[in-house]
Amino acid sequence: MQKIVEFIQDTFKRKDFVPLHEPRFIGNEKKYLNDCIDSTFVSSVGKYVDQFEKEFALKVGSRYAIATVNGTSALHISLILADVQRDDEVITQPLTFIATCNAISYIGAKPIFVDVDLDTMGLSPDSLQSFLEINCEVKENICINKKTGKTIKACVPMHTFGHPCRMEEIKEICDKWSISLVEDAAESLGSYYKGKHTGTFGKVGAFSFNGNKIITSGGGGALVTDDERLAKKAKHLTTTAKIPHPFEYIHDEVAFNYRMPNLNAALLVAQLEQLDSFLKSKRGLAQKYKEFFSNEDIKFIEEPCNPAGTRTKDSKSNYWLQAILLKDKKQRDEFLEFTNKSGVMTRPIWGLMNELEMFKDCQKDDLKNATYLEARIVNIPSSVIL
Repeated sequence: MQKIVEFIQDTFKRKDFVPLHEPRFIGNEKKYLNDCIDSTFVSSVGKYVDQFEKEFALKVGSRYAIATVNGTSALHISLILADVQRDDEVITQPLTFIATCNAISYIGAKPIFVDVDLDTMGLSPDSLQSFLEINCEVKENICINKKTGKTIKACVPMHTFGHPCRMEEIKEICDKWSISLVEDAAESLGSYYKGKHTGTFGKVGAFSFNGNKIITSGGGGALVTDDERLAKKAKHLTTTAKIPHPFEYIHDEVAFNYRMPNLNAALLVAQLEQLDSFLKSKRGLAQKYKEFFSNEDIKFIEEPCNPAGTRTKDSKSNYWLQAILLKDKKQRDEFLEFTNKSGVMTRPIWGLMNELEMFKDCQKDDLKNATYLEARIVNIPSSVIL
């Protein structure tokens, strides 16, 4: 393991501490921030919010983008736009960050967990299809869970570490079963499936710009859609449902203060200018890791690549967080212990959502792939190399 530590230290040219993923502010960030401050428009109104929304929509190939305070709020609003309501059910994956399930829970809906694919680490269309055939039926264009009697309103696949799920298959299944597709693309800015950007396959997609993401505004998120009506609704719901008026305060429904401040948007406009170079750096780092680990008893996770090493050429990953697969939990824990003590920051993949106290009674399938990966996947330093 010392050899691995030394390789990572040499790659990042740091001997003291190598973080997992740190932001890079090497462009116009300070210039745009100073301009924003000088304008005095530092809150949720200002030119950088509008500019970012237009440029982000163009970047991902969506008609509309709505900026929010973080990725969780973007997903929360996305689910509301998909008409998810209290006591509805939402299918998602157990191997994800807690924000996915939190957003579902904010509405009062309940997650259902189906297994992931080994190669993508994201929602498996095969598991989704199997679950629906065994447990569900469609009545009057509504998907009914025969075991609970409740409506399954939406499906939320999450693109783990930026590796795209098999989105065409997932969308086809959702359409057949009258389920709205809402993508959690929090980690996958710059990732594509069959030439189409992640987050744009479903009714709505949600992105995150947290401090550890490929581009960041410290916090921040965005939702994207091609539906003009939904875009206007999203803008309305994220700005406290205030009716436009020169001076009156009139709100026509209970809504949210989820709009991104202009200061954060200024930072993001500058970061977006550098996205292509960041993606190029990350692919270069992935190639270095691939070559290095080919000589080790550890598997490097490529853009979707199953355990046998068969490539899925339909996918292009942003390689947001680089990941490796250890042979078992014992080797994983030894690796985590050694690298972190040696000043190289590594982290295990998340614990399964269905094992958390608040979700332990949620319906699920066997989750065999998620369980296998949860015991073996580790993230290694993934920052953009300057």
